Amino acid sequence: MCSACLKSPSAVIGRLLLVCTILLGGTSSMAAESTSLRYFPAGDIYEYRWKLLELALEHTQDNQSLPKLQAVAEGATQNRGMEMLLAGDLDVMALGANEERESKLLPVKIDMLRGIVGFRLLIIRSADQPRMARMSAEDLRKQLTFGLNSQWADVPVMQKNGFTVVTSTSYENLFDMLKAGRFDAFPRGLNEAQRELDERQARYPELAVERTKAIYFPFPIYFWVNKNNPALAARIERGLKLALQDGSFRKLFESYHAREIAALQHAKRQVIRLDNPILPPNNALPDTSWWWPDGPAPR
Repeated sequence: MCSACLKSPSAVIGRLLLVCTILLGGTSSMAAESTSLRYFPAGDIYEYRWKLLELALEHTQDNQSLPKLQAVAEGATQNRGMEMLLAGDLDVMALGANEERESKLLPVKIDMLRGIVGFRLLIIRSADQPRMARMSAEDLRKQLTFGLNSQWADVPVMQKNGFTVVTSTSYENLFDMLKAGRFDAFPRGLNEAQRELDERQARYPELAVERTKAIYFPFPIYFWVNKNNPALAARIERGLKLALQDGSFRKLFESYHAREIAALQHAKRQVIRLDNPILPPNNALPDTSWWWPDGPAPR
């Protein structure tokens, strides 16, 4: 060490700090970039999806930082969410599989909802309960009109299976349209239908979940990231697999869907099974055994 440095301890400290700053500069930048993950979609109904992501990240923390999840683009459409992810304004998305998303984004092909979103109950006007109970699957196709958001995956699935569909760009507006008689039924996931009605009971007391029918089509929900971020996709995939192995994935799933699983087990519903023409051929069918043991076996 130089004599000047020995005579000036503050100089030594200053030089050491400078060296540390240079050596750790890259690491500091990486840490800053990983302190948060911006996600879409946001809202109470999607809480489980982001708790599962937290679980996957916790399982793969190792020497990596644990990012803070940050909701963005609340109220944005699914198409807008995909645009943001492509532009780098979003880090991770949790939505269903289709060919367009697979062509543009990088999916983590582990179905976070085990097919439950593809099991659709029908929100209807309560006065139509007797009429619906008498209908066959063919009657549903020929006599009913279904309301859906124009950007949802249900639209091409329902249409290609012979159902008549009316669309709106506004999710909330669909409840008003059903109430006003613009269509007959609003299909919602097993994990969505009753919860959404409970939240809107005061505003729509004349609406109810239909008691005798259900529609099912294979519809896996994946985490999606930008193709330029394979490290994040790999970390999420590894975390989900570890959570499957130790049972924490299933425990979280069942904690969020216990009411719906119990209700399904006691219900006697006619399940109308549909093909999903928008599911890319390289996607496995969902494993429904956690909540619907009699459902279709995954391939």
